Amino acid sequence: MNPSIEDGEDVTYKAANGRQCGFKKGCPSLQNYDLEINFFSVSPEFLEITTGNPVVFGWDGKPIGYDDCSIKCDTGFALEFWTEVLGDDVCAADGAGEGQWIYFLLPWVTNGILGDLEIGSEAVTLQLQGASRAGGGWGTGPYDVMPIDAANTAGPMLTPVGPSCHRRSFLTTIAPPEPICEYTPVTGGLCLAS
Repeated sequence: MNPSIEDGEDVTYKAANGRQCGFKKGCPSLQNYDLEINFFSVSPEFLEITTGNPVVFGWDGKPIGYDDCSIKCDTGFALEFWTEVLGDDVCAADGAGEGQWIYFLLPWVTNGILGDLEIGSEAVTLQLQGASRAGGGWGTGPYDVMPIDAANTAGPMLTPVGPSCHRRSFLTTIAPPEPICEYTPVTGGLCLAS
C-alpha cells in the first residue's frame, strides 16, 4: 500500500517592502493508496468481484475461469485481511491465550486489474493492482471483527469508518473467519453507520 499524496500549496505573506512577514505550509491531501496484492490461490468468483471481469462457466454451471476485459472503473469492492501478531505478550501466562491479529480494512477499492502473470514449473501467483477510495459506505461493517465486551464477544466495529477514510487497522482478539472461495451474500448489508 503506497500512499499517493498531492502536495499542498504553500502561502507566503509579504510586506510592501518585499520582506516575508508570514508563511503557511500547504496541507497535503491523501488521494488514495496504490495497491499491489499478491495471491497464490484465487477463484473465478474472486476475480470477478475484484476486477469486474466476467466468470466463465462450465457445462454444469460451475465457475471454471474468467475473461480479461477492459478495466472496470465503475465497480469496486472492500478488502479485509488479518495478520497474526507473534510474541510472548499476546498469550496468557498459562498458555490459554487466544491470540491477537492486526485487522486491516480497505472499505473501497477500485480499478482492479491483474498484474504480471508468470506461468512456469513453480506455483502460479496472481498480482492484483488497484487503488483505494475514500468512503465506500462501510459504516461499522457487516462482520464481527472485534470484541465488544470483556468476555471477548465478537461484534462489528464500534465506530463507523468515516467518509474521508481510505483504510482502517486495529488490534483484535477475534480470529479471522475460515476462507470461502464461493459467492457469499453480505449479511446485514452495507451503510451500517449507526
